[in-house]
Amino acid sequence: MKTIFDKTKIKNLKLKNRLFRSATWEALADADGHFDEEIYNIYDALAAGGVDCIISGFTSVSDDDRYFGGMARLSNDGLIAEHTRLTDIVHRNDIPIIAQLALGEYQNKEIDELTENDIDTIREMFVSAADRAVLAGYDGVQIHAAHGFFLSRYISPAHNRRANPEQLIIDIAKAVRERHPELHITMKINSSDFMYGGLDENGSMRICLACAPYLDSIEVSGNGTSVGGIKAGVNEAYFKCFALALAEKVDIPVILVGGHRSIDNMNNVLNEGKIEYLSLSRPLIREPDLINRWLRGKCSPAKCVSCNMCYRTPAHKCIFKLRGIE
Repeated sequence: MKTIFDKTKIKNLKLKNRLFRSATWEALADADGHFDEEIYNIYDALAAGGVDCIISGFTSVSDDDRYFGGMARLSNDGLIAEHTRLTDIVHRNDIPIIAQLALGEYQNKEIDELTENDIDTIREMFVSAADRAVLAGYDGVQIHAAHGFFLSRYISPAHNRRANPEQLIIDIAKAVRERHPELHITMKINSSDFMYGGLDENGSMRICLACAPYLDSIEVSGNGTSVGGIKAGVNEAYFKCFALALAEKVDIPVILVGGHRSIDNMNNVLNEGKIEYLSLSRPLIREPDLINRWLRGKCSPAKCVSCNMCYRTPAHKCIFKLRGIE
């Protein structure tokens, strides 16, 4: 029987439990992608809080990406030193950290406007960012193909009418693997875009199966994540059905994000099928030490009430903590 507290290993990642911190947008970088000092405090608290692996927030591979404000970058060598400082902070707590490599937009172009040269350039931006991630000490990279960002749109039939749109992700993963064979390569993908004409579960399954041979894990999410009103034991794990189906068909671990709040429900998810890992975001904004609290025997569900007010605060901090409510 699996539990969230099992010690496991995926390739180069030695994990002390089955819980990842899912990539969370902190909005703590300037226009050139340099970190605000506060980012180091956030990751220090997360690393000390008991989670087994941290996936960094959205990290753009492009200097020119202006899709939204506050995004970190690994788009040039001048950014490596501050990422090295970040990985050093996390590694002091003996846990691995994965860089989420992403792109919001490319030169304001729609997907159907991209030329083959554009696509080659985008692939090289991701691969070069992975090179910098290795130099900075990251234990892996996550190819961000979810939540409506560039690669998510690229694989969505609502935006891209090319055949085999997954080939760009495959080419990125293959090139990174060739240069860094020991690096953990994962992908985040929508189970569905939940929009007319977008990527549905059948399309997502096809793309996951095509990409899986070139990856070490897949994190399942979906457009419409950060669902409000999550209650422990009632409506947790809202992308579970797709993740269970995917885990039956791939030979690499599936990580499920979305609405995890209680130990009992998370253990149930792990034992319903072949899902191996779970990832959390909002609960760790409210309680960075949530996992350690559970390990100390205080096993009540996460305090996060899914109000999503954290997205409206500076540095995306929990509104209750800002008000001094524990």
